Amino acid sequence: MKRVNMMIGKRLPRLLVSLFLGVALVVGTATLGESTSQEKKSTAAKAGLLAPLSFSDVAESVMPCVVNISTTKVVRGGDMFYFGTPFKGSPFERFFGDEFFRHFFGDLPEREFRQRSLGSGFVISKDGYIFTNNHVIERADEIQIRLSDGREYRAEVRGTDKTTDIALLKIDAENDLPVAKLGSSADLRVGEWVIAIGNPFGLAQTVTAGIVSATGRVIGAGPYDDFIQTDASINPGNSGGPLFNLAGEVVGINTAIVAQGQGIGFAIPIDMAKEILPALKEEGRVTRGWLGVSVQDVTPEIAETLGLKSAEGVLVAQAFEGDPAAEAGIRSGDVIVSINGKPIKNSHELLREVAAIPVGTKASVGVIRGGKKMNFSVVVKERPEEGGLVRRDTREDFYGMTVQSITPDVAQHFGLTDTAGVIVTQVKPGSIADNAGVRPSDIILSVNNTRIENIDDFREAMSEADESKSILLLIKRGEARFFVVLKP
Repeated sequence: MKRVNMMIGKRLPRLLVSLFLGVALVVGTATLGESTSQEKKSTAAKAGLLAPLSFSDVAESVMPCVVNISTTKVVRGGDMFYFGTPFKGSPFERFFGDEFFRHFFGDLPEREFRQRSLGSGFVISKDGYIFTNNHVIERADEIQIRLSDGREYRAEVRGTDKTTDIALLKIDAENDLPVAKLGSSADLRVGEWVIAIGNPFGLAQTVTAGIVSATGRVIGAGPYDDFIQTDASINPGNSGGPLFNLAGEVVGINTAIVAQGQGIGFAIPIDMAKEILPALKEEGRVTRGWLGVSVQDVTPEIAETLGLKSAEGVLVAQAFEGDPAAEAGIRSGDVIVSINGKPIKNSHELLREVAAIPVGTKASVGVIRGGKKMNFSVVVKERPEEGGLVRRDTREDFYGMTVQSITPDVAQHFGLTDTAGVIVTQVKPGSIADNAGVRPSDIILSVNNTRIENIDDFREAMSEADESKSILLLIKRGEARFFVVLKP
């Protein structure tokens, strides 16, 4: 240790000279970069804020517009506790059965619990509009907003978009509120400094800093994934809070973290939120265009097989009968390469382009069929609540499972010889259907011994079933047939 100190003492003048030269070089480089390549730099970079000595000034200026959000949800159930253990719904009840418990304990009384959770948000208008995540306020019975100065208000949900996980709230404050300046996420560059402010673990007004690790990340959260990845610390409670650049502009909405990793957080680009803001204000929801096709990306192997020049575009696996694409003449095996003249490289680009087309308008869809380029005029319809570009002829909730009619295309896709019944396309983990053993690709042939031919039969049978009693389903899985019981 002493030797190190001595060496430093002898080299101190030289080190000081190098330090000053280094600072001058950084300043000179920043000035030169600003004058020669401004078009490539974000607003923060153009301001010369490339390597700050402190984040204090920008943090202090933006903190007043960041809010803490607390939600309350009332949960009702008949749980009975014995030494702190819930009997109802426990392995004990599942082992002994409902009748055993009713015989000894009778019908268990309804109990009411209040679930509370915390999140973050930021004010985007003086009259009290606030951006946050949809998952922060979803199904909440009460939403409370606390401003940076301690004032609290009850919030009203004005609009939600589950697909992008964005929600718009409104509070009625007596004075104009401090407003966050919305920047442009399109200007963000990898390696740029960003600041996250929020309410992690209930610790209000926490500031963390890092850099943009990547842009355009697809993490499987939804069909419109386009996340900003950052290493600024984001934790539970940060959800819905703003991600700022060094000019104090919001460039993202902090949304997700990787549970197994450290320094890996994701934010929704603010440009996406600005795009849907008018719809959330006026309609309370977002309407998107929809083709009605099932697609997959073109791989090099697929491109070679189809004789394509490059592995770009999307291959249509299915054009659902009666839907926009099929009505226009698009069919299975076509490769979609453009929408309204704009080249399409992959399925995510296709999904975003179609979503932006106004419902009821015509779109020019360029395809390659048999090596020839063709164009189809497709009248875009409204995208269903669930299901991306693919048609989902289903009701919203069937005990946690999604079902679909077995059209000839579906039968061909799954190798089915019979179109009777409905096919299960999705099962929510932990749902009643999942607990009963229902799986995706199962075919439901009957409900309470009523034969099912199509989706209409299924809906009618399910609506006639007593929701307080178990429902008997006849399932076909491969060549096997068996019954399962949905227990409400």
